[in-house]
Amino acid sequence: MASHGEDEEDVLRLPAATLALLEQFYDDREAQEARFEDLKTKSELKFDKDNPLSMELFTEDWNASQFWYDDPTATALARELLEDATDETCIAVVSAPSVFIQLKNLQATEYANTHPTISLLEYDDRFAVFKEFVQYDFKYPFVLPAEMKGKYHRIICDPPFLSDDCQTRTAITARWLSSTSPEPGRGLPASEAWKPELIICTGERMEQLILKLYSASGVRTTSFEPKHAKELGNEFRCYANSESKASLWSWR
Repeated sequence: MASHGEDEEDVLRLPAATLALLEQFYDDREAQEARFEDLKTKSELKFDKDNPLSMELFTEDWNASQFWYDDPTATALARELLEDATDETCIAVVSAPSVFIQLKNLQATEYANTHPTISLLEYDDRFAVFKEFVQYDFKYPFVLPAEMKGKYHRIICDPPFLSDDCQTRTAITARWLSSTSPEPGRGLPASEAWKPELIICTGERMEQLILKLYSASGVRTTSFEPKHAKELGNEFRCYANSESKASLWSWR
């Protein structure tokens, strides 16, 4: 077994250019860790337009199927969730942390006077720096705090894997979270039955399954196409059960 001294000698024998890259890697990692610690300290504070949150602090783990939306997509979806919301509105963000980050930013700026309840259901516990974080694993669709059942008026889901199992279990969670009571402050015509607002963003090849899983909620394919910060080979689609309040989409 090589000794610690031998490991150091191996490093010293590396070419100068490789050593420089290695040093830069460690410097960048230390800088990111420092920014992350700063975020932990500030996460309970009110962020304003001069201190926007960024997904750059949360590097993607492709092995965990983490692919963040680009800022325009995340902001548009966050704006849709906040449009005409009230302080009594409850919003669940399921496996879509980039949308959650933009919800926080919008609440600190153009929606500063609106204070809905927001919950981020997410597997990655790095997001536990936010008080809204709730640990969630799609494999266990009901393993959530009991008080969350039937609470949410608006729900967005981005199942992490393009598999029937993942999509089905996430749909079970969405159904469990869905409020059975109308959103406070929003009057509905007597002829219109109450249903929570659902947005599902996932691969185009899951379309038939999505329409089947959420058929009772009236989910349809929309014209809105989510984009990611890093290019993906899979085409993505947005599915919803209501027309866009923020004029994001029409029915496809």
